[in-house]
Amino acid sequence: MAVLNDEQEMLRDMAREWTKNEHPVGAWRKVRDAGEPFDADAWGAMAEMGWAGIIVPEEHGGSDFGWMSLGLVVEELGKSLAASPLIASALAASAIVLGGSDEQKAQYLPRLASGELIGTLAFDEGPRHVGLKANASVHDGRLTGTKAFVHEASRAGLFVVLASDGVYLVEQGQGVTLSSRALADMRDHAEIDFNNAPAQKLAAGGDDLAQKILDRARVLTAAEMLGMCQAVFDTTLDYLKQRVQFNQVLSSFQALQHRMADLYSELEMTRSAVEGGLQALDSGFAVTEAAMLAKTRANDALHLMSKEGIQLHGGIGMTDEYDVGFYLKRARVLEAAWGASSHLRDLYAMTKGY
Repeated sequence: MAVLNDEQEMLRDMAREWTKNEHPVGAWRKVRDAGEPFDADAWGAMAEMGWAGIIVPEEHGGSDFGWMSLGLVVEELGKSLAASPLIASALAASAIVLGGSDEQKAQYLPRLASGELIGTLAFDEGPRHVGLKANASVHDGRLTGTKAFVHEASRAGLFVVLASDGVYLVEQGQGVTLSSRALADMRDHAEIDFNNAPAQKLAAGGDDLAQKILDRARVLTAAEMLGMCQAVFDTTLDYLKQRVQFNQVLSSFQALQHRMADLYSELEMTRSAVEGGLQALDSGFAVTEAAMLAKTRANDALHLMSKEGIQLHGGIGMTDEYDVGFYLKRARVLEAAWGASSHLRDLYAMTKGY
């Protein structure tokens, strides 16, 4: 495990206590049943605790605690499947930190850090065009194109859009049309059509700005998936310890002990990869490679963990009464976000010249 400083331990403990007491999985059930993208009061509480501004510089209203700190919070939110725009908005803020002009930073970062403004990335155009192949184009400051999969889109006021010649900021409004997408996790996803929408280019981040943003999306999503892995493991272990079959608790059967031991190994390897990705973001060393490794490991581990969790719960695992099924549905969406494992392995091999 990563060695944390006092501030990071305090932040992690605060996030752990808040999700446990104020936003458990039952809170996600209420959001789902209400048909809302997220709980506005919960998002307000997150913003008040400063989570929306963790990676925003202090001069723009944030705390600049770094990516490891944000990853610790995201991991705890992943454990309870908390529906919030924290990841999406933090990624939008990071894009402006990396590539925005002084004017753009002053205009958007304080509002993103306070939670007043919600941002999100509009990069993905489908499973075969993840991240860096863009069909959106800009002429005379107007952006036209379609983004097929945009997370946390319905309440977003600012879109960070990958176009054919760079990354642009587009505000919700003129020339922006959203079409909701119903995915397995029942979260807030949309296809967005941009039709001559006013756009500002992020020009300060260099030619690899889009790659830097995508790296951060992969690592932060992997941190959420790590939290989900931990939650499924803990829930399944608790169930095996109390479920009785043949006059014995299931945890007493050696075959099931071996399966849980295997899952624990997967969990710990994933933690190492994800924390390595977060540390890479903070240090700036081998970021792209670390991001691909973190997301691939998280994809594989959560796929196995969610599948095993369902099976070890038996038939009741697929019922709405039990929480474990929610993790499987969310897992399948996140596995495809920002690159499935096969795609990322191919990319990693290409970076190494294989």
